[in-house]
Amino acid sequence: MHSSALTLAFAAALVASLLVRFYLATRQMRHVAAHRGAVPTAFCAQVSLEAHQKAADYTLAKSRLSLLEVALGGGVLLGWTLLGGLDALNAALLSAVQPAWGDMAYQLALLAAFALISGLIDLPFDLYRTFRVEQRFGFNRMTWRLYALDMVKGTVLGALIGLPIAAVILWLMAAAGNAWWLWAWGVWVAFNLLLLVLYPTVIAPLFNKFVPLGDESMRSRVQALMAKCGFAAKGLFVMDGSRRSAHANAYFTGFGAAKRVVFFDTLLSKLNVGEVEAVLAHELGHFKHRHVIQRMLVLFGFSALGFALLGTLSGHVWFYTGLGVTPSMHAPNDALALLLFMLFVPVFVFFISPLMASLSRRHEFQADAYACQQASATDLAQALLKLHEDNGATLTPDPLYVRFFYSHPPAAQRIAALASGQH
Repeated sequence: MHSSALTLAFAAALVASLLVRFYLATRQMRHVAAHRGAVPTAFCAQVSLEAHQKAADYTLAKSRLSLLEVALGGGVLLGWTLLGGLDALNAALLSAVQPAWGDMAYQLALLAAFALISGLIDLPFDLYRTFRVEQRFGFNRMTWRLYALDMVKGTVLGALIGLPIAAVILWLMAAAGNAWWLWAWGVWVAFNLLLLVLYPTVIAPLFNKFVPLGDESMRSRVQALMAKCGFAAKGLFVMDGSRRSAHANAYFTGFGAAKRVVFFDTLLSKLNVGEVEAVLAHELGHFKHRHVIQRMLVLFGFSALGFALLGTLSGHVWFYTGLGVTPSMHAPNDALALLLFMLFVPVFVFFISPLMASLSRRHEFQADAYACQQASATDLAQALLKLHEDNGATLTPDPLYVRFFYSHPPAAQRIAALASGQH
């Protein structure tokens, strides 16, 4: 392939993906706005018009911000690649760092500088989302001090975790020959499995407080449900999610014997015991159907293909020049290849995202069906409705937008399936 052909393919895919995103987002906004005036018939007795309109307004506010992010993101991507932004950053660090500190320091500096600049570009949107959109609709509990503390912790943690793994992969790219990508993929898989083990006890407590579930009645019912389903966990914990947000959730975390069940304190304050049990039964359904393992295997499979593709592309000059970068003749280009690949691939992967979203929605229906066998379908339906209403999720999303982006079926579809016994 010539560099001009890659440039043309990348530009065409970027424009096409932006047009699709804008089209779907505007469809979603029109559909939600058109149905704002009336609660869907099936929910008239359970959802107030005020709550329905609040969810519509919240969805529209998030969608408008998302459109701006998509537009800026497309411009930033173009700036990093074809307009020479990454090439200029690389040239500056190559002359400033490499002569004094060597190849590895220069490459790590390039990765760190790119991450820092990207984070600063995204920061205004995150601030606006948190302190304007979430605040306006009553969901934000984050203080400026806590936000700043989280950002500092996240940056330090990202450096402590990200730079060593990047250094290992860069070393393999330079030292392991043509099969470097296979070794790098193995390291990446091992690293991700290690994170699954360390996250519950080492990483998550840096940001949130976890205390054992104190409600004895709920604890007994939850433990009985897990025993019935053959699920073992290291403990039942309540997380102080209310420090940051009014949104509610529950999840399993960890891997193997290190698994934990975590409830947001906001969840426990909004659902009764039967509804919490039904939500937990849904999560247990994911484990019973091995959805977590399936998703991990899919992720690892795609990552293997990605590393193999990077192993091929990184050896061709046209890969760099076609994306607006001049490779160095006197220093390694491995960090450049990693960054270009991370910028290049998502533009094309975007077009298969509906397939992954469809698989995820299918898993959710399967988990709902399992929950109905282990707990009350009525309790699960009530819990879903409370969570969708409390989280500001619209009951009237655009069907095409759902097919493309929703990892969970809309509340109306899930509750209708629960009521009919079809999943």
